[in-house]
Amino acid sequence: MEYGIMMFPADYAIDVRDLGRAVEERGFDSLFFPEHTHIPASRTTPYPGGGELPMEYSHTLDPFVALAAVACVTERLKLGTGICLIIERDPITTAKEVASLDFVSGGRFLFGVGAGWNREEMYNHGTDPAKRMAIMAERVRAMKEIWGQEEASFHGAHVNFDRIWSWPKPVQQPHPPVLVGGNGPGVLDRVVDFGDEWMPNRVPDLDILGRRIAELQERAGAAGRDRIPVTIFGASTSRPDLERYGEIGVDRCLLAVPSTGQDEVLRRLDAHAALISQLQ
Repeated sequence: MEYGIMMFPADYAIDVRDLGRAVEERGFDSLFFPEHTHIPASRTTPYPGGGELPMEYSHTLDPFVALAAVACVTERLKLGTGICLIIERDPITTAKEVASLDFVSGGRFLFGVGAGWNREEMYNHGTDPAKRMAIMAERVRAMKEIWGQEEASFHGAHVNFDRIWSWPKPVQQPHPPVLVGGNGPGVLDRVVDFGDEWMPNRVPDLDILGRRIAELQERAGAAGRDRIPVTIFGASTSRPDLERYGEIGVDRCLLAVPSTGQDEVLRRLDAHAALISQLQ
């Protein structure tokens, strides 16, 4: 099993370049950054974590800019969005950003995608929350056309464009892995339909998670697909849980560090690295 790190890259936190170097030096395989374009000041959608929304949600950097900075100071570290809110993004522009980041990083990008939870944020981008899953699916398919074709076109209910040229193409072929985020009842449908991996948020009941992973692999086989990898976003740091993740078919655990200053972040990274060394 692989181990990576996730953090909101806030403007008041550790410099992302220092973070990237530290994560790579400690032997982690990947670094993931979430995305929020903004947070509506008059938000009514409840925070899924309960209580007040943490400050880093409204202070986070653009993930593509932050990951490009990390790419410039690392060599092997995989760089992921966890998640990119493509329902709030133009698919042609996002396809360009994904391909450019994969290009400048030498093929190290992991494209985590999701539909999000903050309805006011979606409305501000002109996205109807009730249609967000269908919009996400079409935008991913449209981006795959742009990455894979010299002259791409797409005609759907939510994405529509005639023949276009767009370079660079991604280094990874046919494209960077698409990690579909989410824990909802329909997420496995989306993973099998247009994803390369599943990236659920941390699930307290690992028996339930194990059954869903088993179902995912059964459905992958029925669809003529190979085994689908699973990455846990915000994984537990309990040693028994980490051991159990491997038993139930998890391929990568993303361990969280706080959006704070360098000293505290490095302390957490050292603690995570020490824990992982005990498991290997």
